[in-house]
Amino acid sequence: MRSLARAAFAAAVLVLAPLPAQAKWPEKPIKIVLPFGAGGVADVTARVLADRLDKLFGGHGVVIENMPGPGGINAARTVVNAPPDGYTMGLVTNGTAISVAAFKHLPFDPVKQFAMVSELGEFNLLFAVDANSKYKTLADFVKDAKANPGKLNIGTIAVGGTQNLGGELFKSLADVNVQIVPYKNSGDVVVAVLRNDVQMLIDFPPAINGQVKAGKLRVLASSGAKREAEMPNVPTVQEAGIKGYEVSSWNGVFAPKGTPQDVIEAMNKAMRQVLAAPDVKAQFARVGVEPRASSPQELMDRLKADIVKWNAVIDKAGIPRK
Repeated sequence: MRSLARAAFAAAVLVLAPLPAQAKWPEKPIKIVLPFGAGGVADVTARVLADRLDKLFGGHGVVIENMPGPGGINAARTVVNAPPDGYTMGLVTNGTAISVAAFKHLPFDPVKQFAMVSELGEFNLLFAVDANSKYKTLADFVKDAKANPGKLNIGTIAVGGTQNLGGELFKSLADVNVQIVPYKNSGDVVVAVLRNDVQMLIDFPPAINGQVKAGKLRVLASSGAKREAEMPNVPTVQEAGIKGYEVSSWNGVFAPKGTPQDVIEAMNKAMRQVLAAPDVKAQFARVGVEPRASSPQELMDRLKADIVKWNAVIDKAGIPRK
């Protein structure tokens, strides 16, 4: 009986003994894969985030790997095929939603294979004209476009990109017959406006800030739900009379599906702390980005809503799917 009692006691001790402590995350460098090259808005903001996270995590290292390519396919595939241990993450953007809408088949499914962490930042498009243009407001441009159907052109970059589709959405909601003219890069679009090859351009702030400050371009409107903090006198497209128009480009961080929930929560908490820092807000503002954290579910909901939105724009514009 005593032997049985001792055995039972030993078993109870084993059951009650604490489990081995789980390894603290992170214990080694974290890699964040970007579907863009170096130097752009996404790259600049991601590197600011990485630098601050590195310090917050005790110097284990947070590195950015640039992996540009059509539709963000290479970058996304690298992340979803990585071990779900929190050491490989990626950048999800509104461009991801556009890729889902624009490609017939993608070798990844962000809704099913991405474990969202948090939104990173948001930035809007600007509608601008030559500083000497007769258009003083966006309403002026719309009025002239309606009076002269098919005569006016809007310059953007890249068919199927945010700028280009933002133009197509404007064309649809404003109910104007204008031509959306795509160019290879933002510099070519600016030149086209200054030569009057196109009468208005749509692009992100970093692409045209230099010309705006130099007095060569005039900004008529911004595409977001509220006015730009750096341009409080510039109305939104909705305020200019185009009801329902809102286009915001956004970035966020995701991990492979199956990444432990405690890792997701730790990264989310760290990002919230970094993005709330005044110096980070100032660095983001220099490239026209508003830092913005979110819950994982809010980021997933935003991706899903944008997939639906851009599917409809592509269908209406008749843009062939790749």
